Amino acid sequence: QVQLVESGGDLVQPGGSLRLSCAASGSIFSRKAMAWYRQAPGNEREWVATISTGGITNYADSVKGRFTISRDNAKDMVYLQMNSLKPEDTAVYYCNYRFSPFAPWGQGTQVTVSS
Repeated sequence: QVQLVESGGDLVQPGGSLRLSCAASGSIFSRKAMAWYRQAPGNEREWVATISTGGITNYADSVKGRFTISRDNAKDMVYLQMNSLKPEDTAVYYCNYRFSPFAPWGQGTQVTVSS
């Protein structure tokens, strides 16, 4: 059974930085393109960033140049470095496969950007 556990969310001031982590267990992680998603209150879940099995990355326009996705296949971990955070980045952040069928969604980690 695949399990995804996100961590690293916090309350941060605008312009600040956070690093999110995603631990994947019981999966074929190294053979999957992985992604970060986020869901703000009242909004649909949206895609944020992708990293392929070979390390190729892609980003939503809203985070391009500010966020960096990375992975450590040896540790079954995915990371999201978030810099220059804005209030509109406030959301619950999730990791999962990039393409369906998705793994069961984890609890996510809350990121709040506010002064």
